[in-house]
Amino acid sequence: MVSPRAPLQLPGMQGFHWYLVPRVGHPDPGTFNASLDALANLHDELWERTGISPEQTVLGGFSMGTVMSYALGLSGSRPAPAGILAFSGFIPTVDGWQPSLHDRAMLGTFIAHGSRDPVIGIEFAHRARELLSGAGLPVEYHEHQLGHQVVPEHLDAARAWLEATLGAGSA
Repeated sequence: MVSPRAPLQLPGMQGFHWYLVPRVGHPDPGTFNASLDALANLHDELWERTGISPEQTVLGGFSMGTVMSYALGLSGSRPAPAGILAFSGFIPTVDGWQPSLHDRAMLGTFIAHGSRDPVIGIEFAHRARELLSGAGLPVEYHEHQLGHQVVPEHLDAARAWLEATLGAGSA
């Protein structure tokens, strides 16, 4: 497992960020594309160094980490991973980037989101589920009654999904 740290520290905000947020669902193109390029390079290097292929890789994250996982996993210019683990995020709308779904028929996605999420509304999870399943991609969807967080019961479900996606003993 590799957990890269986002590159941006924003004044007056805690933690690290992958991109600037002019509007939820619509990352700033400059910071988004720079982070996407950096993550793509990291994955290429890891695949080469470890011998683990994209088909043996699940991209995943929480919030902005989910957005970046969708962006890498659904990018037509990138190899398709085994799956996407998406906690409380969205498929981004960014000028110059579009999800590629026709060439990812076997790409499974695990989506978990809180119905009372004040940061990234539940409608983003609904849209992702509809877009992906509408294109014929396998989606496992989970919703909880809390906010912008991961709940323990979804971790158990995610572990089972990971084992089904990557093989027993992998999660």
